[in-house]
Amino acid sequence: MKAVLFDLDNTLYSPSCDLFSLIDVRINRYMEEVAGIALAEVDVLRRRYWHDYGATLLGLIRHHGVDPEDYLDYVHAVDVGSRLTSDHALRNVLKASGIPSYIFTNGSRCHADRVLVALGIEDLFADVFDIRIAEYQPKPNPDPYLQVLEQLALDGKDCVMVEDQLQNLKTAKAFGMTTVLVAPDGQLHGDMSCVDSRLDSVGEIAPLLERWRKVGS
Repeated sequence: MKAVLFDLDNTLYSPSCDLFSLIDVRINRYMEEVAGIALAEVDVLRRRYWHDYGATLLGLIRHHGVDPEDYLDYVHAVDVGSRLTSDHALRNVLKASGIPSYIFTNGSRCHADRVLVALGIEDLFADVFDIRIAEYQPKPNPDPYLQVLEQLALDGKDCVMVEDQLQNLKTAKAFGMTTVLVAPDGQLHGDMSCVDSRLDSVGEIAPLLERWRKVGS
């Protein structure tokens, strides 16, 4: 393997940290206070846009003319340090990887940078591919994957995708990527046919990294 693509939120840290709840509040507030959507419609539209586009942002761009950069700045203005702390064990795993690692997220670069700093692993990733890589189209749309592969000058078969969302792994598998689902047993729902390996937490990835390193050597 020549590259390991890591999702960010709820993948590099446990969902129990509940960081996204802070972002969730900001998204609802933005929709009501900035986009001018009635509070009673916010949840309905969020579900619809998530279903239709894979993320709230693309729906807001297409149907409400929001400025995507204003949205990203607003919704990610949360206190990351109140929920996340340095993960020394994960740092050791990634440092010993021997395979270039990248962030591939539906969030913004600034949010990713803050999360990586809070986890103490900001220096262990070669690059961050954020929601901007394909004109704000999120995973699981195929265009972001195409753009990542193009920028890396790699084929899908040369890459691993590590994710907490099955729909995003399904697209990765369609590109020929090796797929790793990060989700505890109790959170497994849906068709697992797109999953090559499953981990309870990302810190368990060390044996897989060792196997891929040997295969690539």
